[in-house]
Amino acid sequence: MFSGGGIEKRGISKAVSKRSSSSRRSSSSSSTGSGSTSGSGSSSGSGSSSGSSGESGRSDNNSGSSSGSGSGSTPVGSPPHVQMASHESLNSESKSSSLNSKLGHESAGSPSAGSPSPPKSVCSSSSTSTDQHHHHQLAHVLNATSKMTVRDGTRTLRPDEPTLVPGEHMEGTAREVTYLCPYTGPKKGTLSVTNYRLYFRSPETDPPFELEVPLGVVSRIEKVGGANTSRGENSYGIEIFCKDIRNLRFAHKQTDALYSSQLDREMNMTVFRRFRILQNFGVFGSGPIYQENHSRRMVTEKLLQYAFPASHKLPFFAFEYCEQYPENGWTVYEPIAELKRQGLPNESWRITRINEDYELCETYPAVWAVPAAASDTDLRNVTAFRSRGRIPVLSWIHPESQATITRCAQPLVGVSGKRSRDDEAYIQHIMDANAQSHKIFIMDARPSVNAVANKARGGGYESEDAYQNAEVQFLDIHNIHVMRESLRKLQEVCYPHIDNAHWLSNLEATHWLDHIRCVLSGALRIADKVESHKTSVVVHCSDGWDRTAQLTALAMLMLDGYYRTIPGFAVLIEKEWLSYGHKFAQRIGHGDDRHQDEDRSPVFLQFVDCVYQVMKQFPHAFQFTEDLLITVLDHLYSCLFGTFLYNSERERMEKEVKTKTVSLWSLILSNPSDFENPLYNPATRHHVLFPLTSMRHLSLWDKYYCRWNPSMRPQEPVHIRFKELLHVKGQLERRVDELRRELAARQTHESPRVTSAIV
Repeated sequence: MFSGGGIEKRGISKAVSKRSSSSRRSSSSSSTGSGSTSGSGSSSGSGSSSGSSGESGRSDNNSGSSSGSGSGSTPVGSPPHVQMASHESLNSESKSSSLNSKLGHESAGSPSAGSPSPPKSVCSSSSTSTDQHHHHQLAHVLNATSKMTVRDGTRTLRPDEPTLVPGEHMEGTAREVTYLCPYTGPKKGTLSVTNYRLYFRSPETDPPFELEVPLGVVSRIEKVGGANTSRGENSYGIEIFCKDIRNLRFAHKQTDALYSSQLDREMNMTVFRRFRILQNFGVFGSGPIYQENHSRRMVTEKLLQYAFPASHKLPFFAFEYCEQYPENGWTVYEPIAELKRQGLPNESWRITRINEDYELCETYPAVWAVPAAASDTDLRNVTAFRSRGRIPVLSWIHPESQATITRCAQPLVGVSGKRSRDDEAYIQHIMDANAQSHKIFIMDARPSVNAVANKARGGGYESEDAYQNAEVQFLDIHNIHVMRESLRKLQEVCYPHIDNAHWLSNLEATHWLDHIRCVLSGALRIADKVESHKTSVVVHCSDGWDRTAQLTALAMLMLDGYYRTIPGFAVLIEKEWLSYGHKFAQRIGHGDDRHQDEDRSPVFLQFVDCVYQVMKQFPHAFQFTEDLLITVLDHLYSCLFGTFLYNSERERMEKEVKTKTVSLWSLILSNPSDFENPLYNPATRHHVLFPLTSMRHLSLWDKYYCRWNPSMRPQEPVHIRFKELLHVKGQLERRVDELRRELAARQTHESPRVTSAIV
């Protein structure tokens, strides 16, 4: 699954491999394989892999998306030089005759497709050699029709192009591109760009070296080298910075300005007409025709366009992806059903749809659980005193003590120390709903210094003098800017190379585990107050959509075993993160090219990392493995599914995400065996987890942060061993059931004789 490989190959690859029955035409390419990825860090599978196999070149990481057929013609919008560079031009059986008749068979005397490619520098002092090379180039273009392969009326993918997922199409192909792998060295091959991903394949190794990156993972793209820079090998190309800890660099052949200008002068209108005919007949897709040595420009333009669709007024790929799954993930979370599972409504809490039109609070969901003693008028008055109108609403209620976890945003106290009688009464209603306690804790996620500073901006925190029987505690979790800088430092430590001699000191300098400890400690404190002290807790930070979501979700994970199951974890994320308005679009930067945006921060990544830390301490208490966590994180960025798009439930409703995109939970719930933990004990569902949060019990999640480094991968894929254990576990469970039935039947058969003997 994800023993350190790429992103997005395992989960969807199953669906893709079932859908795609075509194989590579050449026997040499068949070695790419189509199995599920063992080293892939992701599970989008259907081409969403970000390239574990590309990093290692191992065939067991191909996941089906790399084997398959792809169009040999240059895709829409690819430059003419890409088409001219294709020595393995497409075979045509159905179109070549009609094209040749239209062209008057003018290309009959051109060199064969197997002729060598032009040298890196075609500038020569001999005009004759330049002319010959010029005509040699044109011959490749004009002869492209003689190698068009047609299958069932559609073009067949080339061996060096990926199998396309539903809704995906080729946008550009650049040949003779070198991937500068930091681990295995330079590899020359073909770089393809679709409207969903970047795909690189090098035939230099056996099996072929492959790399796939969903374009949603791309954070920024930079050109390396230029016309006036050194022409040293691999000094000219592009560098791609990703959101999943890695950077990728590709080298292109440099442009020869003299040859390009001479070629432009010598190409007359007749030749351009012939190019247009070739283009119109689909030999090169529907895109324009450029010169070969402008491949960097083509790749860069296409990457910028489809990696940042929001900046180019384009839809996310999720709206084009149309894979069908047995399970509909959009139905996994239904607010009323989840509240009823918790025992609501009851005499102390009611369910309201006061925000059904998102008018009272546009970042909150339509359905709330609020104290029964609070009227709708009270709710409206409280919204005026809470930042963004985010009033305290119920997240979780203890099934026995009725102690609750409620979440909200900071009160608008300001420097003058304003008060709200309605807000104070509302907090009192929350406390009174728990008959076993006459006290309530208000957990402010921020450091106290930050909370005080927020008063200058109109915010602040609750005064214990104003809120009777309330105790305010600060959890010292830093803001999004500190977390973003910490992740940047962690990336430098983990990628591309690890300094083993200074590993611990370098890791400590990032403060990443310090922040993880603070978040876990705060969640543990909340869980302890609810479970051990039977007191209700109100949680907030500044606006209540970042640190608040971390704390409430983790506390609920510790308190309620349902959220430690596969469907329950999906409900937890849908409820505490998505419906309550964590700003995924801003924090992740989906489709946005403003990589320096101050709103970006790894808040959700920290939450998932905290879940991993708890799983590590309680391996029997979770139905799923860390592979599910990695899958969720990979698709947090991929934009293959609509689950994490946009900032709030209201925005997703307006964009019709549920009807126009596929849910990530469709993939996960349709393939539960890929994520099941063979060590899971269902009896732990009724247990409360209190993890140790001291630094010596925490460790870096190397399977995620260091997965691109081949030296960090296990020799044997863990998911294979898990599947074996699940199989053995199933056999043993069936045997136990058989023995129980035999015992019950024997007792039933013997009971009359025992009774008669006593009589």
